Amino acid sequence: MCINNSLIACRKTKCFFLSIIKMYASLLITCEHAGNEVPDEYADFFIGQQEILMSHRGWDPGAFHVAQFLAEKQNTVLFSHPITRLLIEPNRSLDHPQLFSVFTNVFSEGEKSKLISIFYLPYRKEVENAIGRLKNPVLHLSIHSFTPVLNDIVRAVDIGLLFDPSRSFETGFCNRYLENLKQLLPAMRIEFNEPYLGIDDGFTTYLRKKFCDGEYAGIEIEINQKFMNTPDVAIIQSALSKALSGISN
Repeated sequence: MCINNSLIACRKTKCFFLSIIKMYASLLITCEHAGNEVPDEYADFFIGQQEILMSHRGWDPGAFHVAQFLAEKQNTVLFSHPITRLLIEPNRSLDHPQLFSVFTNVFSEGEKSKLISIFYLPYRKEVENAIGRLKNPVLHLSIHSFTPVLNDIVRAVDIGLLFDPSRSFETGFCNRYLENLKQLLPAMRIEFNEPYLGIDDGFTTYLRKKFCDGEYAGIEIEINQKFMNTPDVAIIQSALSKALSGISN
């Protein structure tokens, strides 16, 4: 049941979801830290580093499965990067000091250029080209997870929505999405631009320079890793999908 063409009634929960379906014409989902794979050619550089590869430094645990769930439920395309961020960081700009890790920053310029051409540019260009082909406006959801404790500081946020507040498309979407999520996940702390700022260096920040406000919105969804491998992750990913659709089934 629609109300004023902007609200969709949720009969089961007796609440109202803000409709965000018409805010975008196309949806694209990515996962930049989907895996911690090390190509055979570089395996020797990571001998004895399995613990680090399995940690948040090597990838975003659980993020790919959430991204895959959302893509299936929303019937949309998913782009994912399975190679460990310790080889090269696909969510950093080419001039960022963290593009290469302590393991690869010692590489020669030629070796670094090879990593860029094989493992960095193809993924980023594929996503950028896909956005360019889609009907505007395009909503891009980049799925991530974050470690619950960093530098001995416990992060209180459960889910973060990262965006650029100066862009009206992103701000409008996140305002509506947050309201929907709060109804579905009332016990969880969901914050804007936590535990990172949406304007920090990243793939969505780069893409905002390529596509103007109104035709592109790049939102990073950050999920606390304390929920991964627990029953809560199923609840979270289901809520993320339902809140996106504006419908509770």
